[in-house]
Amino acid sequence: MITRAIKVVGRMGVLLGSYIMYRRIIQYGAVDALTGQNLLAPVLYGGYLLLGFASFMWSTNVGYSALQWFMTSQTLVFCYFFIKSLYLLDEYFPGHPTRLYNLLGNSSFALLLIFVIGMWTAPDVFFRMTHGGEEARLGGYLMNPNELGMLAGIGVAGLLFDLKRDHKRGWTIFKLIILFYALYATGSRSSLIGALLIIGFHVRQSSNKKLKALIFAGMLLVTPVAVHKVILKDGDTSRLEEIMSMTGRLPFWKALINEGLPREPLLGFGFMRIDYKEYFQSAHTYPGKMTHNTFMQVLMNLGFVGITIVTFQMIFTFRGIFRENEEKKLMLLSLLIPLIINSLTEFGIFGESNYGILFYQLVIVYICFKRGPALTPKQRIHLMKRRPELHLTAGTDSTQMTAIPYSGNINIVKTQ
Repeated sequence: MITRAIKVVGRMGVLLGSYIMYRRIIQYGAVDALTGQNLLAPVLYGGYLLLGFASFMWSTNVGYSALQWFMTSQTLVFCYFFIKSLYLLDEYFPGHPTRLYNLLGNSSFALLLIFVIGMWTAPDVFFRMTHGGEEARLGGYLMNPNELGMLAGIGVAGLLFDLKRDHKRGWTIFKLIILFYALYATGSRSSLIGALLIIGFHVRQSSNKKLKALIFAGMLLVTPVAVHKVILKDGDTSRLEEIMSMTGRLPFWKALINEGLPREPLLGFGFMRIDYKEYFQSAHTYPGKMTHNTFMQVLMNLGFVGITIVTFQMIFTFRGIFRENEEKKLMLLSLLIPLIINSLTEFGIFGESNYGILFYQLVIVYICFKRGPALTPKQRIHLMKRRPELHLTAGTDSTQMTAIPYSGNINIVKTQ
């Protein structure tokens, strides 16, 4: 109950903060004239949430389903106002320093820095012992080590853009080193693979030969050690067997499909429920409260109806991403790499409430807005009051407006 109270108060506080930020930007002299695009992605995501809400009627634990559903829905509302704020800044104050990838990179760095400091000052709290106490993984019981590794991957994806635009290069490289050190300490194989794929993706897309050479040299130094230590676990043959079975996940998924799914194939056991009991356990698998695969999670908790909605939702999300300009497309695809990999082995983008859901919702909302065709009379009056330097002619189209770059103060929008 204490944990749930903290979650509710903390999450609602952040949601309220994002709405206040959105309103403050409008009061400074912006107008929310944004219209929708790529609407099938958010509409289908809404359909997924509606089906989850309806599943309360047959959920095997309504309280738990409701808690997970409300946290996921609350995060979506936060993303709505957060992304709208960024769009309004881009449109009315185009010289502002705020960038989504910079925010995600710095936020991830701040969170990982807490764990890195904690691993030295309070190792009993910040480490989780696994394999009978033989292996210590950063994260402890504060956060799942694999999710912490995914968070490091998101930070790497964001900060590589700062490196690309030569933004405080020395400081950015230091932050990347901390993120990779934390990633190594989590012992997360999937997150390490995701981070290496992100770097390779950036190297392939970059036209900066010096940056390519720098990143490539770093990968040559880091990859062999990381693979040997994190993935192969110093070449331990028993750990190699773990890799082949994905640490027992493959037998667990097989049991879910063969034994669990036939019980409730159409609509599942209820939102974030995978059995009639708290844990699913086959005769030959470990007991599990979640499936360690976000797509399997949907299949079990919302059945074939849910997995069909989710599949088409992802198709239209990727379709919307590929319609964006090159910078946005590269940023969003970079963010999705660690999310999709984490989704194959952990909570993922459709699992129990986690950072992956937040980042995926940011992507969905980010692709569903565009500049509106025209301002309403009420919006034009608002601009004239808040931005007296703005001169609008009758019937002005909002696409005719350009803005003087932001230089630290709220600046002027003029007509072309």
